[in-house]
Amino acid sequence: MFVLAMALASCLGLKRTEWALLLLVSALVLAAELINTAIERAVDLACGGELHPLAKLAKDTASGAVLVCAAAAAAVGIIIMGPPLWRLLVT
Repeated sequence: MFVLAMALASCLGLKRTEWALLLLVSALVLAAELINTAIERAVDLACGGELHPLAKLAKDTASGAVLVCAAAAAAVGIIIMGPPLWRLLVT
């Protein structure tokens, strides 16, 4: 998805600040994914393979954080790329 967003941004001729914002929110999502993976691995190690309700809660919460970051990144992408894309499609 990142590559597709960057390719679209390249075609739209965005300004430097818009590029910076897109890269920042993309990095935020990637960082959230890495933290989520670390939390899941640590919980798996601590639980020794058993399913515990608190382990599930920790994993679900970390996954929810990734979802929040991804939704924010999508909103920023729409705000930045929506108007120029609309102009390109309408004209």
